[in-house]
Order: sequence, then C-alpha cells, then structure tokens
Amino acid sequence: MKIGIYYGSTTGVTENVAKNIAAALNNDDIVISSITNTSTAEIQDKDMLILGSSTWGYGELQDDWTNCIDIIKNADLSNKSLALFGIGDQIDWSDTFVDAMGILYEILSDSGATFIGSWPIDGYSFSNSKAVVNGRFVGLAIDDTNQANETSSRITQWTASLI
Repeated sequence: MKIGIYYGSTTGVTENVAKNIAAALNNDDIVISSITNTSTAEIQDKDMLILGSSTWGYGELQDDWTNCIDIIKNADLSNKSLALFGIGDQIDWSDTFVDAMGILYEILSDSGATFIGSWPIDGYSFSNSKAVVNGRFVGLAIDDTNQANETSSRITQWTASLI
C-alpha cells in the first residue's frame, strides 16, 4: 500500500508528529512531505493519505495548507483512504482546538475519499472544535503543548487503528 503523509508545519511540531506517525506505521512505501513540496499527481499515486495541520490564528489552517489546498482539492481522491491529524492547544485556544483538522475535513468531505481514523474526545479539555463530528474528532488530535506525555501513546494507538 502506497501511503503519503503530507503536512503543513511552521514550528516543526506537525512535521515531527508526521515522522512519528510514519515510524509507527512501519511501512517501506511511505512518503513524508510538506504539502508545499508535492503535486496533485503525487497525491493521486497514493492509496492512503494522511494529512496534518496545526491550527493558527482564530481557528485557521496553517499557512502551507492555505497556500497549497488546491493540490489536494484537484486530486481524484475516490477509492482512497484519508486520515487526518491536527495539532492544537486545548488550554490557550480552547474554543478553536484543532480546528484546522476540521477545516480539512470540511474541504475534503465531498472528495470521494473514505475517511478513517476518527478519535475519541475523552482525555481532552476544550470548549469547541470544528474537528468534532458525531461526538468524535475526525482524526488524531495532538496537544503537544499541554499533553506532550500523551503524544507517543496516542500516535501508537491511532496508527494501529489505521492498519
């Protein structure tokens, strides 16, 4: 299975989480790349896509995604599995926690891809998130600021659910 992990990262946290996800999947056919360094053709060549973004401003996509969202939107995602992960701060940005992940979900919800990897909201403390649908996050929520000690185990559990 060809897997592509694409992320937008400003401070390096999202990139590090992407690398840790790849390591946990332990698959020789994984490409890890900033969304700025890929193309629609490369996206279409993958069987599974794992997309990650941190949330910036007042619940906005990270800048790389804002500038490159058309790369994904122009790809034919039908018959592909799509998993999302988001980085946020549930304490200081409780009302927009991992909103960028929710924005990606909204943008791609009609893409024909099969979304996998929803994640429970238990163990988090936030007031609002665009990434919660039917009582679960649409993907893996990471708060490396306030719950760094949970990041590794969450990645391990989440990637096991993807396989």
